[in-house]
Amino acid sequence: MTKNMGTADKTVRIIIALIAAYLYFSGTIPGTWGIVLLVVAIVFVLTSLVSFCPLYTLIGINTCGVKKT
Repeated sequence: MTKNMGTADKTVRIIIALIAAYLYFSGTIPGTWGIVLLVVAIVFVLTSLVSFCPLYTLIGINTCGVKKT
């Protein structure tokens, strides 16, 4: 896997995941929508930890800053 996520992208994803987790665990967004939001938050955290987003590969986006050679 080639890294395709930059630091700013990872930071934004982590912040969004934290907000989503707070909304779910505080009961603001309950039920099915809350679970969907929590799953998206988990995916955001995992992709941030490995610096790779499969969707970016399909679309052709690279926010990493390291050019492919």
